[in-house]
Amino acid sequence: MESSLLRMHGIVKTFPGVRALDGVDLDVRAGEVHCLLGQNGAGKSTLIKVLAGAHQPDEGTITWQGEEVRLATPQASTRQGIATMYQELDLVPGLSVAENVFLGHETSRFGITLTRARDRRTRELLAQLGHPEISPDREVGDLSAAGQQVVSMARALSRDAQVIVMDEPSAVLDSDEVANLFRVVRSLTAAGVAVIYISHRLEEIREIGDRVTVLKDGRTVAENLSAQDTPTADVIRLMTGKTLDGVFPERTGGLGDVVLDVADLACAGSFSGVSLQIRAGEIVGLAGLVGAGRSEILETIFGARRATAGSVRVDGRRLRPGSVKDAVRAHVGLAPEERKSQALVMQQSIASNITLASLTRFSRGGFIDFGGEQKRSDDLAGDLDLRPVDVSRLVSTLSGGNQQKVVLARWLLRECRVLLLDEPTRGVDVGARKEIYDVVRRLADSGVAVLVVSSEVPEVLGLADRVLVVREGRVVHTGPASELDESRVLDLVMSEEHQRSRGLDPQEGDAA
Repeated sequence: MESSLLRMHGIVKTFPGVRALDGVDLDVRAGEVHCLLGQNGAGKSTLIKVLAGAHQPDEGTITWQGEEVRLATPQASTRQGIATMYQELDLVPGLSVAENVFLGHETSRFGITLTRARDRRTRELLAQLGHPEISPDREVGDLSAAGQQVVSMARALSRDAQVIVMDEPSAVLDSDEVANLFRVVRSLTAAGVAVIYISHRLEEIREIGDRVTVLKDGRTVAENLSAQDTPTADVIRLMTGKTLDGVFPERTGGLGDVVLDVADLACAGSFSGVSLQIRAGEIVGLAGLVGAGRSEILETIFGARRATAGSVRVDGRRLRPGSVKDAVRAHVGLAPEERKSQALVMQQSIASNITLASLTRFSRGGFIDFGGEQKRSDDLAGDLDLRPVDVSRLVSTLSGGNQQKVVLARWLLRECRVLLLDEPTRGVDVGARKEIYDVVRRLADSGVAVLVVSSEVPEVLGLADRVLVVREGRVVHTGPASELDESRVLDLVMSEEHQRSRGLDPQEGDAA
């Protein structure tokens, strides 16, 4: 692990009006997990796109195994031995798993794709990743977000790369899948493959990483740090330029009357018998594994899925099953997990996205009052410390944390009574997370009832007043967050088979 496999030195990349990279250095050795850290907007995504051949640097050099190279195209990067797994997966939904895994480098003879060989190799890769149940013939668009992540990993492995870039690979994975991901990463590095690992989950860095490079404002501010020995507080200070004491805000308000009342709610094939009440000013967390039914519960409350049993009431008024319009009229807001595809119109302005659920407020004789829209959006952008504050910009130009703030601003404008948050800090850096937590707590203190789903147990316990644990489509525990810890929640979310294997009593997980 002493010699450099890859060196990037003095990399500069400028876009119109923005200097995204300002002399970045990165040194990667064979057989190591090199963690690349930085806030949203620090330059990580631009740097890996330069490495992937998607962007050409304005200045700087790239050295591969001691020789300077020019990665003029993504194909050139791939031929060199570099594979990239982007955070926003670049899969083709209409193609099969196997077709996606070998897209661009199909096994063929005389111009004819050897489908049996391709499918056999795909099965081997999926088994290596711990997911033999995924069929090579299955359409990728039918898979869950976690399943699609596995396919993206299989694609990277299929290229026999010497460097694999993993951008937020654990963002949609539960704890068991993250453990399996780490097993795969360790097997790769044991074979001499270098892994560049990007994650906002600092606890993962300590567990899987060897060395750390930190970017801030397009510059390298630290390199060759030990992933295990560098204190988390020091890493946060390097990333943000400040310390972040008290990440989770303190409660300042009291609880009011019941706002959201869910009784025996069910959605066939996803969950059943879910009952919960949330009072004005209360934050309730849903904890559970990916696939346990958490997101489906939120979507059914919002009317995006049609309930097959039970009822949802807001301020005593029953909502029509399967009616998003009814939910929005009752001032229910949803910030979905996939904000780019499900919540935002990426090629429209920040202002247009903020006012999307409140257009009637800005309509005059069938025309939009753009001046009023701009002013109100400006006010909300200032309140949420949106950066940059120019609401005429396309929302696609924002970092993940600021895009999430736009979604929250939409429901602030709508003056929602109930706010449903699905993975609110997915892909969001540590500094922006605190800002989002502050906004959520401020909403609760103003009387909003908040229901939040997160795969990160510390986030659920730190943000929520009360926690419901979901396992296999049923609520198996409910109680104050203060009475739970991470270990207890993980025990509750495991299947009964897993609990018995650990010598636990599954009956302890019965709903409280």
